[in-house]
Amino acid sequence: MKTILITGGAGFIGSNLAESLLGKGYFVIVIDNLQTGFVKNISHLDNSENFTFIQADVNNYKEIAPVFFHNKVNFVFHYAAMVGVQHTLANPLKVLNDIEGIKNILSLSKSTGVERIFYSSSSEVYGENMDEVQNEDHTPLNSRLPYAAVKNIGEIYLKTYKKKYGLNFTIFRFFNTYGPRQSEDFVVAKFINQALCGKPITINGDGKQSRTFCYIGDNIRATTNALESAKAINQIINIGSNCETSVDDLAKAILRLTGSASAINYFPPLKEGDMRRRRPDIGKMKKMLGMDELISLDEGIKKTIEWQK
Repeated sequence: MKTILITGGAGFIGSNLAESLLGKGYFVIVIDNLQTGFVKNISHLDNSENFTFIQADVNNYKEIAPVFFHNKVNFVFHYAAMVGVQHTLANPLKVLNDIEGIKNILSLSKSTGVERIFYSSSSEVYGENMDEVQNEDHTPLNSRLPYAAVKNIGEIYLKTYKKKYGLNFTIFRFFNTYGPRQSEDFVVAKFINQALCGKPITINGDGKQSRTFCYIGDNIRATTNALESAKAINQIINIGSNCETSVDDLAKAILRLTGSASAINYFPPLKEGDMRRRRPDIGKMKKMLGMDELISLDEGIKKTIEWQK
């Protein structure tokens, strides 16, 4: 039985990934410092004899080194990071500390024979650009925000360790994943909560800024397919949807699907961190990971509404 370590595994994406990998027959170890993750996200997994949770900070070498030296870890999903636009903007030094976690994971993986590292990068590395779609190989990486800079540094570390030590990687650039267990700091969960509670839906800016929203089930299916596909080795892959939706239309869809009579209130745009447009080129994801069929935004919102209720 192969062993998979997930850092940040008590978070939104990490906990859903842990659940899926257990169902596929892997032994799963989750590390999380519980700053933005929650025990409740993984407590139901304690029933499995193939699951272990360790509360530790990946930025502290001494806390995580024993996990590698006392277990034969085959694969690592490094998802631990400070997340959330406003949270990261308010705590730039804490964001920069995540570089230590990247270095620790890579060093320990190299020393203990890990086969491949899967890294959660972000669409934020593309910054504000004028390309119609963001392509992994051709779109410039020009974001200057600390969160995006750290993600970019992580990608460079992975490519360098491959070149120097032969440590394989797969880099995922996630685009606006949503669904059950997501914090209400993020737009879909926040809008649904406001609609269900009869509160006004709050939008910063004119609402014309656009995103592509990827349901958590599609995210997990893509990333677990990458684990089991040789085609994804040493690749950078956008993980998301190519169905572009304005924030205004997202709010209206949530009002329609919840049956809420909440108003939509507009506030001044954020000073930084709210890119005008996001749309990934997902050709590589479809070709390498077999992701031709994606859950529609309406269907994903319905599933999320039922969970949040």
